[in-house]
Amino acid sequence: MALSYSEIAMDAKTNMRRMVTEKAKHNASHLELELAWFEELLTSRMDLFYGRDSKYKSLHDIPAPALDAKKSLYASFVDHYQLSFAEQIAILLSLVPHIRPQLLDIFLEEGRNMGFSEFGGVIGQRSGLFLPTGETLIFIVAGKNLDARFQLMDLFDPDHFFAKHGIIQLEPSPDGEPAMSGTINLSDEYLDYFTSGYIRKPDFNMNFPAKLITSPLEWDDLVLNQRTWDQIDEIRNWIKYGHVLLHEWELGDKLHRGYRTLFHGPSGTGKTATAALLGKVTDRDVYRVDLSMVISKYIGETEKNLSNIFDRAEHRRWILFFDESDALFGRRTEINSAHDRFANQEVSYLLQRIENFNGLVILASNMKGNIDDAFTRRFESIIHFPLPKAAERQKIWEKAFTKAKSLDEKIDFESIAEKYEVTGAIIKNVVHYSSLKALSRNSDQIMLADIEGGIRKELRKEGKMVA
Repeated sequence: MALSYSEIAMDAKTNMRRMVTEKAKHNASHLELELAWFEELLTSRMDLFYGRDSKYKSLHDIPAPALDAKKSLYASFVDHYQLSFAEQIAILLSLVPHIRPQLLDIFLEEGRNMGFSEFGGVIGQRSGLFLPTGETLIFIVAGKNLDARFQLMDLFDPDHFFAKHGIIQLEPSPDGEPAMSGTINLSDEYLDYFTSGYIRKPDFNMNFPAKLITSPLEWDDLVLNQRTWDQIDEIRNWIKYGHVLLHEWELGDKLHRGYRTLFHGPSGTGKTATAALLGKVTDRDVYRVDLSMVISKYIGETEKNLSNIFDRAEHRRWILFFDESDALFGRRTEINSAHDRFANQEVSYLLQRIENFNGLVILASNMKGNIDDAFTRRFESIIHFPLPKAAERQKIWEKAFTKAKSLDEKIDFESIAEKYEVTGAIIKNVVHYSSLKALSRNSDQIMLADIEGGIRKELRKEGKMVA
C-alpha cells in the first residue's frame, strides 16, 4: 500500500530527528573525553604556575584524547582543521562556559587567593560565571613564557581560519584596556554544531531583523519575460560557478567575492517570488531584511543592526533580500545638517558591507531611479520586472488554478489576459477570492463571474475604474 504525502513527510521528519539525536550523542561522548582532558590541563597549569607539586612538567605531556573523526561532528572538525594544541584549547575554552561552566570555577577559587591579573577573565553580569578572555587562553597555554604569549596572539588575527570562517571571535576590549582582555566567544553556529549536531536557523527579533522566506511554488511556476529570465539565469550561474571563478580560475584578486543585483519594477511582478525560488532551486536560505527594524533614529544604531545581519550571514550560504530598499538605499542628500551627515554615513557603511559580502545580495525597488547611483554602479546586474504582457498573463492564469478545481467552460484565459492588465500578485488574489466564492456555494467549480468579480475588486483597490 502506497504511503500518503503526509506519511512520507512524517517519516522524513522522524528520520531527521533520529539522525540529529545520533549526532548529538556522538558529539557528547567525544566532548566528555575532551572536557576531562581540559580539566586536567587547568589543574596542572595552576600547579605548575604556582610551583606546586605536579605529575607533569609541561602541559604537552598530558596526552589529548584520540578521537575518531568518523564518529562525531566535533571530531571531524578537529581533524579537518588539524588543530594545534593552542587552537584546540581555544575551542574548548570558548565552549566550556556553555556546556560545563563549573570547570572554570577554579579561576574563581584561585582568584580569591592570588588575584585575577594572572589569568584574566570577567564575571558575567547576569550569570555570575567566569567568562574567559584572551588572557585566560594565554595563561593556560603559555603560562609565563613570553615568546609563546606573542605567538598566541596570531590566533585572533583576521587571516586566521578562526576569524575567516567565523568560528571564534575575540571581543574588542574596552578603550584603554589590553587587547587580550576581550572575552572569547564561540559563534552560535559552531555552538549548535558541536552540541546539537545541526545549525539552527536564527530567530527573527530585534537583534536579527531578517526573516526566512520560502515559497510553495516551483521554478516552472515562475512566469517572466525572456530578458528577465536570461538575467536571472546569470545569477544562477554565479551561484553555481562563482567559487570556481574565485578559486580554481584564481580570479579572487580581480573580482568581487559576492554578487549584487537590483530587482526593480511595479509591485506584484514577481521580485519576491523570484528571490525565494532562487534560494529554493540552489538550496540556499533567503532572508528578507525588515528595514523598519533596521533603520533607527539613534546615531550608530542602523549600522549596528546591519552589522548583526551581515556578520551572521558572512560565513553562511544565505541570500540577503532587501525589499522596498528605497528606505535605506535611496539617494544620498546634500549635507545641510548633522542628521544628513549621519544618514549619508549609514549609506556609505552599507555600501562597504555589501561590497565585502561574499554571498548574494538582492535589493528590490518599485522604481530604479530611487536607488542611489553609488549602489547601482557596483551592481553586477540590474533586472527589470515589467508588468506581464498578455501572453505572460495567460500563462500565469493557467498555472494559478490547481487541478482540484473545475473551471466553468465559459472561462477563456486568453481572453481574460487580453482584457485585463493585471500583475501576478493580483491574479493570486483573484484565485483566492473566486475559490472562496465557489466554496460559499458548496461547489468546487470556479465560475467566470467569480473571476471577473475578483478582478473588479482588485482593480478598485488600486483606484481604477471598472465596468
